[in-house]
Amino acid sequence: MLYIIPTPIGNREDLTFRSLRILNEVDIILVENYKFSKKLLNFYNIKTSIQTYACYNEHYIIPHILKIIKKGKKLALITNAGTPSISDPGFLLIQYCIKHSINIECLPGATAFVPALVMSGIPINEFTFIGFLSKKKIKRIKKLKHLLQDNRTIVMYESPHRLLNTLNDIQNIFGSEKYVVLCKEISKIFQKTLRGTINNLILQLKNKKILGEYVLIIHGNTIHSK
Repeated sequence: MLYIIPTPIGNREDLTFRSLRILNEVDIILVENYKFSKKLLNFYNIKTSIQTYACYNEHYIIPHILKIIKKGKKLALITNAGTPSISDPGFLLIQYCIKHSINIECLPGATAFVPALVMSGIPINEFTFIGFLSKKKIKRIKKLKHLLQDNRTIVMYESPHRLLNTLNDIQNIFGSEKYVVLCKEISKIFQKTLRGTINNLILQLKNKKILGEYVLIIHGNTIHSK
């Protein structure tokens, strides 16, 4: 059995009671980063054995994990924050478990883009989630031009050091009056939401030190009611 366990994206109190119980009951917890996850597990006094499962080692560690599970062991997978497999390791392991008829259960829990969408005030009956844009400008521009044809609300993640470049690219393709929402550090101490035209947000941010992780939401191709 493999459990997919969402972990807090900021406030440690966001871990569910059920997640706590399963993390205590499983035989091994697979973690994206040993030191980072150890702090969270120590906070909750969870003594379960842990092993690293990350992007750099997943291809060669998966056969070992499958052998452990087939021996009757129960494992849980967590990442540094949020739900595994959403812009985090997990997808490949889940694929292999399905292929080998291993039971999988994903618990509901923290995912940064969901509260950001709800707080945005933008229509979210239909939306497109793209995770992180490519670091390469040509690929990023190509993706944004493709998204320009999408009528749905668009949601993505962005790191602080690339945020202004991404906003400028969006402005060049979608226009300076495009309505966007930025949600910073969801559920953390410095959580903040900025709303306005793309031009307005660039002016607010361009002379400031940009810190934290961001969820960026672009209004779909419908008229925004101000």
